[in-house]
Amino acid sequence: MTVRVGVIGGGQLARMMIAPAVELGLELRVLAEDEGMSAQLAATAVGDYRDLETVRSFVRDVDVVTFDHEHVPQEVLRALVADGVQVHPGPDALQFAQDKLVMRARLAELGVPQPDWAPVHDEGELQRFIDEHGGGAVVKTPRGGYDGKGVRVVRAGADAADWFDAAGEGEALLAEELVSFTRELAQQVARRPSGQIVAYPVVETVQRDGVCAEVIAPAPDAHDRLVQVAEQIGRRIAEGIGVTGMLAVELFETDDERILVNELAMRPHNSGHWSQDGSVTGQFEQHLRAVADLPLGATEPRSPWTVMVNILGGPAEGALEDRFARAMAEHPEAKVHTYGKSPRPGRKVGHVNVSGDDLDDAVYTARAAADHFL
Repeated sequence: MTVRVGVIGGGQLARMMIAPAVELGLELRVLAEDEGMSAQLAATAVGDYRDLETVRSFVRDVDVVTFDHEHVPQEVLRALVADGVQVHPGPDALQFAQDKLVMRARLAELGVPQPDWAPVHDEGELQRFIDEHGGGAVVKTPRGGYDGKGVRVVRAGADAADWFDAAGEGEALLAEELVSFTRELAQQVARRPSGQIVAYPVVETVQRDGVCAEVIAPAPDAHDRLVQVAEQIGRRIAEGIGVTGMLAVELFETDDERILVNELAMRPHNSGHWSQDGSVTGQFEQHLRAVADLPLGATEPRSPWTVMVNILGGPAEGALEDRFARAMAEHPEAKVHTYGKSPRPGRKVGHVNVSGDDLDDAVYTARAAADHFL
């Protein structure tokens, strides 16, 4: 019997699940937020993922539910579970990706290394945290932030006055230690409901303006101890919070050689796009295997290096298809993935993967191919 997988959210992550679903013999159905979204090819419904009856209607004909994003409200998720729907990841795990304060508290319980942090309810509490941490801090809105949104570096409590004003009564912001780091890393693991876990190589991520711009897999100059610690952190979190599906753990490598957890994502993630072409099992296939409780695939790299470069913004003029053709012609070794989105400044409209034996050549080629779309 064919397993029917329902994906809530019609963005590029759902879009990139379509091909591996076909190859695995799974039937993919998508609840898209609007018409014409990235995953429109598999969209069988359009509606508000925050409305319980809309979601109930969508999941009526699927065997398992998963997500393109983490924004489905807890009350909707828990109602589905109460209805007997298989939800992966479930609400007990997903809450840690939805609320950063809840995440920090749980990671502390698990003994996972992370920056010093505290909930702050007003400018005075934030100022005290800043004073105790060298005159600076990172402030985050606990819910809803992504791609640099909802994150601010502050030097005084008053720097977050507008966020305190906007917060509801009794609600706190998250204050974190301003970490001095040498680079950012990401560790991905996959876990299926029966408990099997596999880990991918730790990768280096390059952020620009709060958005992931490039990923190098595996992370260059990653000594054995770093690789072991990153994988141990990923496995401990996946088991400790009961994740099912893909888990991405964003990490800081500090200048005093610590590895600290920054944030979590419980779905395929930008840091894992390299695996589509650079790993034995890409993250989108792996996520589907995991949520359908199928045996997980091997995660070894296919080449010594794979570089992923995001296509951000796209052309202001000229057809995206024309630029796609030129990139393919000039860089036939590059794998170009587009998201079916109209371009606008800063928007992720695709990415490029290049694999090879020489890292410098792979970086140059991936950047050159992506530049055709700017």
